[in-house]
Amino acid sequence: MSLEIVTVPCLSDNYAYVLHNANTGETAVVDVPDAAPLKQVLNDRGWTLTDILITHHHYDHIDGVEDLRGPGVRVIGAAADAHRLPPLDQTVEQGSDLIVCGESVQVFDTPGHTIGHVSFYFPDTGAAFTADTLMAMGCGRLFEGTPDMMWASLSALMALPPETTICSGHEYTAANARFAMTIEPENPDLISRVQQITQARADNRPTVPSKLADEIATNPFLRANVPTLKAALGMEHADDVAVFAEIRRRKDNF
Repeated sequence: MSLEIVTVPCLSDNYAYVLHNANTGETAVVDVPDAAPLKQVLNDRGWTLTDILITHHHYDHIDGVEDLRGPGVRVIGAAADAHRLPPLDQTVEQGSDLIVCGESVQVFDTPGHTIGHVSFYFPDTGAAFTADTLMAMGCGRLFEGTPDMMWASLSALMALPPETTICSGHEYTAANARFAMTIEPENPDLISRVQQITQARADNRPTVPSKLADEIATNPFLRANVPTLKAALGMEHADDVAVFAEIRRRKDNF
């Protein structure tokens, strides 16, 4: 049985996620920018929180953890980042054995945005929680990591099944789409997606989660290995990391 996933807007442009197993009654939250909206979701549905998963240490992903955590709630985060996360009940890293809400979870080390960033993939539900590594139409700034690190992280996520739901951490999609159009203005999939994003935001609807297949077809940061994109940048003979780094440089100055 797939877990129910609720996308919860937090702060000005963050998203957190509530996951619930109706059979076991277990409920998890991925990232806690602010406890209040998550408490509201839990209270409205009568769900009891059992787990908090943390993707990385930035304040807008952890500030509400202490307010949300309660007796018996397990807080899970990266071993590599434990020194700058709220107190953890369980540390994880690539390949850790982890069960959340009755489902086996695959942990990916996904450094780049930060060194200790992790992503959580729920294969039975078909959802990956990628926070600020893989974002809708974008990827996080390289505050601590290198282009090599981020490209490796994105490549690992790209290898997931294309129907995977990508649950990312921010409502940056419209701005990311405007940038993507400067890279591949003639990409028909991108043109169509930009229209969908524009309508969604006009209707005040979230643009996340998204499907991995759509990201692979339209997200320039996942397309650094595509010959037509390399040609568009005049980098036909460059390696993938160099092309990714150039795209990231352009976005940083966009």
